Amino acid sequence: MATDREQIESIKAQALQQLADLRANPKPSYSIDGQNVAWDAYLASLERTVDWCDRKLAGYEPYEIASRGCS
Repeated sequence: MATDREQIESIKAQALQQLADLRANPKPSYSIDGQNVAWDAYLASLERTVDWCDRKLAGYEPYEIASRGCS
């Protein structure tokens, strides 16, 4: 079973691939029988997903806290 980090990396990779595909072959937004398809909103959603993944993955990175004591 994949770890949380691996799953987030997979989600990010899939979102980036979909973004690349949509940008390479842009599609117009349309409405059919009351159903709206807004590709620009979908594109924005994918970008938010990548940003979310980046924030989550940053939490897995080692970090250092610098502090200084006063006497």
